[in-house]
Amino acid sequence: MFGQIIETIVNFIGDMGYLGIFVMMFIESSFIPFPSEVVMIPAGYLAYRGDMNPVIATLVGVAGSLVGALLNYWLALQFGREFLIRFGKYFFFGESSMQKMEAYFTKHGEISTFVGRLIMGVRQYISLPAGLARMNLAKFCFYTSLGAGIWVIILVWIGYAIGATFGADFEITNIIHAFTSKDVTTQESEIKSWTRIAGYSLLVFVCVISVAYVLYWKYKKTKKD
Repeated sequence: MFGQIIETIVNFIGDMGYLGIFVMMFIESSFIPFPSEVVMIPAGYLAYRGDMNPVIATLVGVAGSLVGALLNYWLALQFGREFLIRFGKYFFFGESSMQKMEAYFTKHGEISTFVGRLIMGVRQYISLPAGLARMNLAKFCFYTSLGAGIWVIILVWIGYAIGATFGADFEITNIIHAFTSKDVTTQESEIKSWTRIAGYSLLVFVCVISVAYVLYWKYKKTKKD
């Protein structure tokens, strides 16, 4: 059922081309749970076929992610924590989720808006504690765009690799099916494997960045003292 809904949305908005990418990535980056894999991987595959420009598709994807994140930032800034908890339950976001996001933001600081964009289940909501903390907007946009850019580039690359591996006749519906169904083909399983490896690699990258940031912060603090 969920897979059919996602496929319908992707097919409907997909006819809009780059605008469709922007809209879907805006949705994915806001408070509505939506897998970016079913947006940017097909975009990368279409780039392989020559139906899209990979650079434009990437930039549009990042722009959609940033605008969606700005919506969350603005909602948190304008309406506050209680509003988010009260209405977040309609979008699978409750008080426990808010507490986790706030703890993550408090622990890692402003850099978490960059690191959080690379972590599944965090990227959609890390903008909320940033808005509540009234984080500098320019920094927020920079970190968000940087994190979203890395993730989008990886997904577009996977889509391009799918075309190079399976050919230009591979159906986009198979890509969507790989992420929305448990019963997958060998090719679809391989696609999921590539994405999983990319996700694990990002986690390692996030750990390295986090450790480097903490060490730099401690060094800077010690030098100041």
